[in-house]
Amino acid sequence: MSRTLEKLTILSGAAKYDASCSSSGSKRANHNKGLGNSDGMGICHSYTEDGRCVSLLKILFTNHCIYDCAYCVSRRSNDVRRAAFTVEEVVDLTINFYRRNYIEGLFLSSGIFKSADYTMERLVRVAKTLRQQHNFNGYIHLKAIPGASPELLHEAGLYSDRLSVNIEIPSEVSLKKVAPEKNYPDIITPMNYLSDEKDRYKDEKKHIRKTPLFLPAGQSTQLIVGASPESDLQILNLADGLYKQQRLKRVYYSGYVPIATDNRVPVLKAPPLVRENRVYQADWLLRFYHFSVDEIVSEAHPNLDLEVDPKVSYALRHPEKFPVDINKADYEMILRVPGIGVKSAMKIVKSRVHQRLNLDHLQRMGVALKRARFFITCPGSQYQHKDYEAGRLRQMILSSESVARQTPQLSLFG
Repeated sequence: MSRTLEKLTILSGAAKYDASCSSSGSKRANHNKGLGNSDGMGICHSYTEDGRCVSLLKILFTNHCIYDCAYCVSRRSNDVRRAAFTVEEVVDLTINFYRRNYIEGLFLSSGIFKSADYTMERLVRVAKTLRQQHNFNGYIHLKAIPGASPELLHEAGLYSDRLSVNIEIPSEVSLKKVAPEKNYPDIITPMNYLSDEKDRYKDEKKHIRKTPLFLPAGQSTQLIVGASPESDLQILNLADGLYKQQRLKRVYYSGYVPIATDNRVPVLKAPPLVRENRVYQADWLLRFYHFSVDEIVSEAHPNLDLEVDPKVSYALRHPEKFPVDINKADYEMILRVPGIGVKSAMKIVKSRVHQRLNLDHLQRMGVALKRARFFITCPGSQYQHKDYEAGRLRQMILSSESVARQTPQLSLFG
């Protein structure tokens, strides 16, 4: 195996724990000289603002690290194979993979070697070389290293499409326990700087047409779920603040993957994937359904229900708000009905001006009636939410979803 391929194996494997851009996770290898190989190191997918799915080369610059974060596979005390690319190697890999049509962009993160600025300077050089020497116009996502100087962050914003500063642990108290060399100010300060700079460039663009692009795809971060004792209420409050104050484009959540024995993190048999999925659903409600955090979780219910999604959980905890009259309720309340999405809610509000809507209309609009029927009233509806006690209603919903999961998909042929 060539040295570059060996580095690629090590550093793409180490990068898979970063969820700030999603990965296909497929392990289909090439057999019998077939076409393609999804086992190829470091290829993951991300989505552009216009909805296109692009393939990215997802690697670490190095997995050497001066920090000893208990949750991280690249931590200083972990006995793993180490490697580091040079700037030229990352540039060559990106260009060659791009020319072979393997990728459309680069996701580059890194362990911290020597210092934050020493590492950040190399990441910036990769992006700058790609942009200026190779006229590369593909997507570039760089990791912004906590504690890096504003000058380097500014350059990174000019040459990359997106930057992410990973918070990882959802409270500073827990961060100090599992990553004693890190602190919240070193993470939040770069976010604030980049947010302010992006606004400044946006204002300049109104007056100077040739103002360069600055961080056109915004910022993101990652929170690890389950590596520390924070409740979902604390996690969602933090994410809500990041969306509103630092104006982050995305907060990604990663169920803690038990990577080695360390008494600073809990012993888990498997990553808390169901909880991770519920947190993503709650995040979706915050960003697109106009929910507030205290509607989803509260001091009385600090953690998300793992059996039902957060919208059903909200409806079951608020029987006084249901059933919702589809022909009279306002848009915000229709959005809170399980089984009704944003597009369906808009169609309902626009269509009911012209006619009184019934169940057939809702079905044609794409409403998931198997779930919504328990929480709405309209001509043709059979279920009346108030006729059932919350526990009974919950069992009915779980039963109907269990039947749906067990029903085999029909074959197209015979």
